[in-house]
Amino acid sequence: MHGAVCIWQRDMRVLRRNVSSEAATVLAFPLTFFLTFGLGLKEYIQDIDGISYALFVVPGLISMTAILGAFDDGSWGMWFHRVVQKTIEEYRVNPISVTDIIVGKIISGFTSGFLKGLAVGICLLLLTGFQVNPVFLLGYVLFIFIGCIMFSCLGSLAGTLIDKPENLGRLEAVVVMPFIFLAGLFFPLSTYPESVLPYIKALPTTALFDGAREALLTGKIDPVYIGELLASAIIAFFLAVRLFEKKMHG
Repeated sequence: MHGAVCIWQRDMRVLRRNVSSEAATVLAFPLTFFLTFGLGLKEYIQDIDGISYALFVVPGLISMTAILGAFDDGSWGMWFHRVVQKTIEEYRVNPISVTDIIVGKIISGFTSGFLKGLAVGICLLLLTGFQVNPVFLLGYVLFIFIGCIMFSCLGSLAGTLIDKPENLGRLEAVVVMPFIFLAGLFFPLSTYPESVLPYIKALPTTALFDGAREALLTGKIDPVYIGELLASAIIAFFLAVRLFEKKMHG
């Protein structure tokens, strides 16, 4: 794991040098959603299960920021270092195994996503004035932790297999974002018809968004959601490592 840690440290130094621009970019996207939906529409949307709509969307926006940060860092970071900068080839000249490289990139994506989610979380919670129960927060962080691992693996997998940058953009727009919105980011799952709901609940993004929101607001941790997330993260990690090794070995 020494090689993986070295790669992670290198990526963190790069992130630290660009922290100001990264912070502005990261905060802009979820804050726009919050101002538009959470504040702009709150007078036209009734409370959901006794919770104001502005507060209802906050956990989802934090989760979205974290997993998109992990996915983007994994996908675009891997693609850029593999295709443009050729950093991956430079790593292979050193006594670093192929497995160390992919594990290091996955850890970097996870760290980046988690820190971005933390920054947005602090900002949104200050804006809403919501008093977080520390015990509830631990359950919420557990969901975000597993979700960031899963999406960092998926991003690294995408960055490994996709050579054209426009295809990475299409993947995020056509697959990742719809899965996020379908998971109940802006509305409760109870609005879905009964015939559709089982399919929606089978999505790992639903386990993340609905489970994390429930954990933060009520303190309940759904073991089915946790199991679904863990299984998805393990599968994503296995695929990311195996396919990267196969790609590097030709």
